[in-house]
Amino acid sequence: MNRRFGKPPDPTRRYTPRAGVYAIIHCGDGLLATFQERPRPEFQLPGGGIDPGESAIAALHREVMEETGHRICAPLRMGMFHRFTYMPEYDLWAQKQCHVYLARLGLRIGPPSEPGHWPVFLPWAEAAERLAVSGDRHFVAQAMARLS
Repeated sequence: MNRRFGKPPDPTRRYTPRAGVYAIIHCGDGLLATFQERPRPEFQLPGGGIDPGESAIAALHREVMEETGHRICAPLRMGMFHRFTYMPEYDLWAQKQCHVYLARLGLRIGPPSEPGHWPVFLPWAEAAERLAVSGDRHFVAQAMARLS
């Protein structure tokens, strides 16, 4: 089932479709999130856009590595949601198609390569409240139920 989270789209605005993948990285009593400094400081699930010609799984591994410096194991697709938002880093109004995966924490390879991102461990209940995107919080609650 596809869901929509966040503000409803403005019917007078044109939105560009943008597919992305995001990981709920299970690591025991919580998950590995990322703290993003810009455009506003917030906690997020690691992930981002799928590049042209790239598979969703390849994008997921790449984005997690860029934003956390970690590998992930055994990604399992949980679902997808739509989010209509402005992306200031691209000066773009986007209809984000957010594909969410549950994965296990893998090896740490090094620091994040994407500037302004830091890996952060969040206990499950805290993540379900503090992640900036309501769709992310929804899927974290589903993961908590699945893993308990």
